[in-house]
Formats: sequence, C-alpha cells, structure tokens
Amino acid sequence: MDLLNTLVDKGLRRETPTRAEALAVLATTDDELLDVVAAAGKVRRHWFGRRVKLNYLVNLKSGLCPEDCSYCSQRLGSKADILKYTWLKPDEASRAAAAGLAGGAKRVCLVASGRGPTDRDVDRVSDTIKAIKERHEDVEVCACLGLLSDGQAERLREAGADAYNHNLNTSESTYGEITTTHTYADRVDTVRKAHAAGLSACSGLIAGMGETDEDLVDVVFSLRELDPDSVPVNFLIPFEGTPLAKEWNLTPQRCLRILAMVRFVCPDVEVRIAGGREVHLRTMQPLALHLANSIFLGDYLTSEGQAGKADLEMIADAGFEVEGAGEVTLPEHRAGGGCGSHEGSGCGSHEGSGCGSHEGSGCGSHEGGGVCGTVPASAPAPAASAPAASADEPRPDLVAVRRRGAGTDLAPNA
Repeated sequence: MDLLNTLVDKGLRRETPTRAEALAVLATTDDELLDVVAAAGKVRRHWFGRRVKLNYLVNLKSGLCPEDCSYCSQRLGSKADILKYTWLKPDEASRAAAAGLAGGAKRVCLVASGRGPTDRDVDRVSDTIKAIKERHEDVEVCACLGLLSDGQAERLREAGADAYNHNLNTSESTYGEITTTHTYADRVDTVRKAHAAGLSACSGLIAGMGETDEDLVDVVFSLRELDPDSVPVNFLIPFEGTPLAKEWNLTPQRCLRILAMVRFVCPDVEVRIAGGREVHLRTMQPLALHLANSIFLGDYLTSEGQAGKADLEMIADAGFEVEGAGEVTLPEHRAGGGCGSHEGSGCGSHEGSGCGSHEGSGCGSHEGGGVCGTVPASAPAPAASAPAASADEPRPDLVAVRRRGAGTDLAPNA
C-alpha cells in the first residue's frame, strides 16, 4: 500500500502524517491489518529495537473520588465493587513497588484517586518516593495524583520523582461529554506545570468510549503537539456500576489499528499499552508488541491484569526482550527533554488525566483486565462445550476487580 510506505518513510524521519493519513489507518480492513502492523513495526523497531519497557502500578489511595469521570470505577457515584482504602504508608508502598521491580519493571507509577493532592498529600507522596529510591536507587518514579496546584510539581521533583502522568483521554470537543467536574484545559495546565518543573510528561488517551475516528485522531494530534515522552493507550474496560458499563465498542483488530495510528503519529515516543489490553486484545497481545514498546506488568489500579509471569513469557515468545534498568528508553535526540525539546517530533502533550482521573488502567486509570485470552482467576471458567465468543462480543468475564496487592493482605501480582 502506498499509504503504508509513506507512513513508514515519515516515521523514520519523524515527520508528521496528515490527518487524512491517520484516519486512513483506522479505516483499513481486516485483510490489510497484518500489513499495517508490519509497517508500524518498522517504525517501532527503528527507534526502540526489540526492547519492551515494564511499568508497575501502585495504587496509593483507592476509591471515593469526588470527580465524575464516566469511565472510572472510582468516580463519584460509582457502584463498582472495588477496593477502597486511604493512603498507604511509605513503607507499605515501597514493599508494593519492590514486587514489581523484582518482576523486571524499571518504572513505578504511584497513583492516588482524587481531584488533586493537598500539600499534605504531596508530603506523603514525597516520603514514599524517598522510601522507594532509598531501596532502589535506579528506579524511575512517576507520580499520578490529579490536578496540580502551583509549586507542587517542583516539590515532587525535589523529592525524586522523574515523571508525572495526566492523560488527555479524548478530544477536546467531546471532553465535556465524559467529565463535568473539571475541564480539558485543567488537564493541559497540570501537565504543563509538571513539565515546567522538569518532570518527564506522560499523557495519553482512552479508546472505546464511543468516540469517532476523528476524535481519536484529534486527541493523538493534540498529544503530538504537546509532546510528552510517553503516551499510554488505554482501552476502556466497562466496569459494572459506571456510566460506560455497556460500552463494548472494541475488537482486537480495532485496538491494533489504534496502536498503529499512534505509532505513526508519535514515532519516537514511548507508546505504552495500558488498561484493557487483556480484555480487548486478548490473544492478539503479542502482535501489539510490534507497535508499542512499553506495557504495565501485572495488575492495574482496581482490576486484575494478566499474570506477571505470563507477561514475561509473552514478551520472550514474541521475540522481544525486557528493557534493562541501565538502558535508556528514549532515542538520544529526545533524552532529557519534555515539551518543546523534541524538534516537534514527539507525540506529546502535557495535559492528561492524572491519577485522579481514572481512565483505563494506566497511571491514573482504573480499568484493568483479565488474563490474556483466558478467564481471570476470580471468574468462573466457561463450560467446555460453550461456544467461542466472537471478536466483537462483550467480554465481562474478563473484567476482574483487584483483590490482591496494595491495600490487601495478599501478595501482589508481579
């Protein structure tokens, strides 16, 4: 396809595709899907080789959020049967982080529900960051705490934070349809605060909320313009008890096209498969590694993910390798930079949705998922004679609420 040859050429040069080209990727047929994956895979391998970065989520404070984000299990009015607890102590959070690091993660994402942190909350998180870094000097720490007030990003940076996550979630034109208690502009302001303080920006999106192709392209182009270093791509997990519980709009093929489009628009940025990969990609997860160079290991914030051991086996079986602690994730021309330092080539933006925004299951989201292509341990196994589900049928059997790890007495999944 001439389209794919053009997109590969632009990706290797860090040149922005046109909106029409990005939309055309989303409009490709299933017969063309492997060609799309192969083309985007060339761009991914050019900038990141065969490395896969592992990230690990620690939910510092779960549930009871005053914001009304429709996709979130922790939202105001949520009936989802999730874990609810107040702040973990620094030593508890440090022990939780250690499990992920032992499993191969090089970044720990510290997440807390809520509109944004108080100054006392920043002190708590600062103490937690210090406790983690005292035991694991080389670990990257990303904070995800919601909307930031003046001076808070600087304090987190001084405490040792390396990055801040706050996702854009969806296009600016449709943002008001999913959240009313804060604005798209609030998110932009927070990520810009984080970047100005010297923190690496992490900002992404949620797919599957009923948005159009145009909405997806809008949000990804906004991200490229704002230039974060990492872009988590969440796939909505329709939690029972939330307004979007019936929104099952994704197929594995659709998810792969979305990831490919993000890679073409953001060629040299860490693209992370975040919440919902187990639920929506299922047995197609290994193909997604040809598009994204980063995933979350183990469980998410309020839901269970694929077993950590299965994640590692999947990476190895697909011919990839886990990125080591001593390896630099980003290409050399992006090293040390955030917004404005990447010659217009990043994907980035700095808006996002912090962890008070609860999207899919990246930093600041609460969706999660079941085991790759299987039923989560907490769900009953289907009868052997049950017919196989089609690719576009809802799979609530793959959505399992997290009952282990942080906030419980059970060992975490890592």
